[in-house]
Amino acid sequence: MPRLNGLAPIVGPRTRLLVLGSFPSVASLREQRYYAHPQNHFWKILQSIWPDPPLPDASAYEARCAWVLARGLGIWDVYASCEREGSLDSAIRNAVVNDFGALRAACPELRLIAHNGGESHKHAKHTAAFGLPVLRLPSTSPANASWSLERKRAAWRDAAEQAGLL
Repeated sequence: MPRLNGLAPIVGPRTRLLVLGSFPSVASLREQRYYAHPQNHFWKILQSIWPDPPLPDASAYEARCAWVLARGLGIWDVYASCEREGSLDSAIRNAVVNDFGALRAACPELRLIAHNGGESHKHAKHTAAFGLPVLRLPSTSPANASWSLERKRAAWRDAAEQAGLL
């Protein structure tokens, strides 16, 4: 089974809400972009929460990253590397958890950590060490069909409000 390495965090000194996924999908690793699978609801949810200015197109990934940071959001994953075939979290083996130690210094305004789905939330003990509120949000993955897009959006909007971003 191949050993895969995750993506670098998208964080900055104004990050107030850190969204932690589990590990990038095959599409995200291929593109070197978070939430690159076209059926993932992540970017659609963010655009619905912050409609103005519009989210840059997927082809302008650096602009998307700047758009996220301007809203006080950060994006990362709980796993730095793992062995996995395909994209399902259930296929993750021999995972190495990211080192969250330096994150606090890089994000002095951090107020809330939100885990994007259950696999990520399994590692809430690592993020709870910051002494900040930690939420489990519904996964934006297309595999999470038990939550409607509207229900997901409402939960994510509540997290943004709790972090003081709305």
